[in-house]
Amino acid sequence: MVLEAILKRRSIRKFLKKEVEEEKLREILKAAMYSPSAMHLRPWEFVIVKNKEIKNKISEATPYCKFAKDAPIILIIGAIINDFVKHWVEDCSIVAENIYLEATNQGLGTCFCQIFGHKRFGEDSEEYIRKIIGAPKNFRILCIMPIGYPAEEKEPHSEKEFDENKIHYDKW
Repeated sequence: MVLEAILKRRSIRKFLKKEVEEEKLREILKAAMYSPSAMHLRPWEFVIVKNKEIKNKISEATPYCKFAKDAPIILIIGAIINDFVKHWVEDCSIVAENIYLEATNQGLGTCFCQIFGHKRFGEDSEEYIRKIIGAPKNFRILCIMPIGYPAEEKEPHSEKEFDENKIHYDKW
């Protein structure tokens, strides 16, 4: 069942104008919260954005996420950083994959839009979004994930993508 969701999981950039049910969003958030994390610190925080004006602004954070404004929901994935949280990028990346898989399982689509490390007209994209949502400086943002019903169909991953040449046993 998990492999089935992995094979179906595709980056969706076009969404229907249909609201996402709260129950489905809650299941996605459960999948996110049940993710493993370094030292079980669970540093992640989520901001659910449904407001059209805020979605429009957030979608301008990088040139690569303009399509996000058309999704019913933009989920901001980040972490509160302190002296103990050292692996927030890895932790939030695992969270993002769980979100991808559960969204797929719920019949929804999403896409990982990286914010961390990007700039918007010379301004740090994380800082740009923090200002919009009123988040504290120690809230680091890995990505945004627009979530909604897909308005495009993509073929599942295929067996051809399984490359035995990338698998090494004991030595390179």
